[in-house]
Amino acid sequence: MVSRIYGQKRGWAFSKNDFMDLGGDDLVRKGLSSLASRGTIRRVLRGLYDYPRFSTLLKESMGPDLDQVARALARRSGWRIQPSENTALNLLGLSTQVPARAVYLSDGPSKTYEIGNRQLIFKKRALKESGFKHRESALVVQALKALGKERIDPGVRDKLAEAIPATTWKKMVRDAKTAPAWVHEIIRTIAEEVNP
Repeated sequence: MVSRIYGQKRGWAFSKNDFMDLGGDDLVRKGLSSLASRGTIRRVLRGLYDYPRFSTLLKESMGPDLDQVARALARRSGWRIQPSENTALNLLGLSTQVPARAVYLSDGPSKTYEIGNRQLIFKKRALKESGFKHRESALVVQALKALGKERIDPGVRDKLAEAIPATTWKKMVRDAKTAPAWVHEIIRTIAEEVNP
């Protein structure tokens, strides 16, 4: 259990469901409880933990990564989710605002979680562009839609190209075929630029 947690980046959020292959329900619960009491992991919500990020500048643990928490909740509950347009902008570094809330579209129920002084909100929606194999596809599609076709300039394309590994862009061209035609065209253009 510990090696799996340490094998993830700091900020990873998880529930007991992520460890059920290692033993029975009771054993996994006790293991997580023990790690939380030692301070190795932190309880974020009931039944949900994270491997805390640490700020060397502030010399203290940082708040939970809401994107990681959203994904852990989705895994635990069997929901498909995708970030809302504004949340995608933030995750890709295209918005400099530090949001007090992160909003995700979900095929699960509408729910709001209070995490410290921030909110994690799930809104029930029919996910028109669901079925993406790659998380990055949903992020980029939502971010481009938030900006709108007229605001996509070379600077935005450069930031997107930097935010996502070059090898992923080719996969995204195939993956994002259900996106609006202009969005798919921008993804294809960036893919060609980063993989000449």
